[in-house]
Amino acid sequence: MSRDSRDATDPRDATGPRDATGSWDEDGPPHPLALRRTGRSEQEPDRLPEVRELEALGWEPAPEELAWVFLPYVWPPADRTWIPDRSTHWAVDTRLDGHGHVTGVEATPLADAELHDLDRETEELLDALGLPHRPPGRLWLLRPVGPYPAVGAVLDHLRSVAEERGIAFRPSPELLALTRAELATLTGSGPP
Repeated sequence: MSRDSRDATDPRDATGPRDATGSWDEDGPPHPLALRRTGRSEQEPDRLPEVRELEALGWEPAPEELAWVFLPYVWPPADRTWIPDRSTHWAVDTRLDGHGHVTGVEATPLADAELHDLDRETEELLDALGLPHRPPGRLWLLRPVGPYPAVGAVLDHLRSVAEERGIAFRPSPELLALTRAELATLTGSGPP
């Protein structure tokens, strides 16, 4: 998709100006497509209808790897958006017999306290990087930047540059600084 053929509901105006230091769009509204749906869904995050609609428009869910915990914060505002997380996160209990055969499976929704425990590691990593915590209840979506056709290709580029510079692929101030600089270069808002 070309940069000029963005979807008509592009929230570019809602994301504000490019911010070199980053932001979680704390006061920004969700993508307009998300406003058509409300209430809890039993779907997992990547199965929500609004995620699938946005994927058809060139958006991709932000990676869940902990090394990229800061990525939506530093991603160019015009190429990131969020939707309310209406999904259900499931705990799956699988019972096996003595031969390793599945004899039963039970799925139950995680309680709010358990969801907060899942967020604790993310919050600790953000604290260590000196970044504010993510606003709760959001699913982040990104669009590729620069000459890359997919977010995964952008991330491969960032990993490659980190490896060339001897930066470990883990959440660190060094990976954060490299990511900020490379994204600025790819979007033309920083030095080449």
